[in-house]
Amino acid sequence: MKRVLIIATAFLAFSCKKQEAVPAEKQAEPTTTEAAPSEGMPVEVQTPEQLGESIFKGKGTCVSCHKTDSKLIGPSLQDIAKMYKEKNGNIITFLKGESKPIVDPAQYALMQPNIVLTKTMTDEELKGLEAYVYSNLK
Repeated sequence: MKRVLIIATAFLAFSCKKQEAVPAEKQAEPTTTEAAPSEGMPVEVQTPEQLGESIFKGKGTCVSCHKTDSKLIGPSLQDIAKMYKEKNGNIITFLKGESKPIVDPAQYALMQPNIVLTKTMTDEELKGLEAYVYSNLK
């Protein structure tokens, strides 16, 4: 039992070793490359619409309630884009939880969990979602 205690103490002492801080002037500046390091392929730059579509169909989980051209649970992307354009609304402000819904207020309670998610998104991601919604305007 004493051996285990001694080994554990020694392990903790060495694992908690204080690391020396590197002065800011000696830190390497981040470099940008044209190729993904793991694949050697060029980095694909997404348009805002492509970013928005990937969020819409992925981590945003929007696709579970919205379709492009017809109502599912929530209004279609075409209806959302049309209403926000007609009423000069701000989709990003809505997704940040800073404005009320203008398309289908009765369904807003169902969207509350997604608003919690969209509040954590970056401005770039929200602009991408907005661009994707408007790209479906017919």
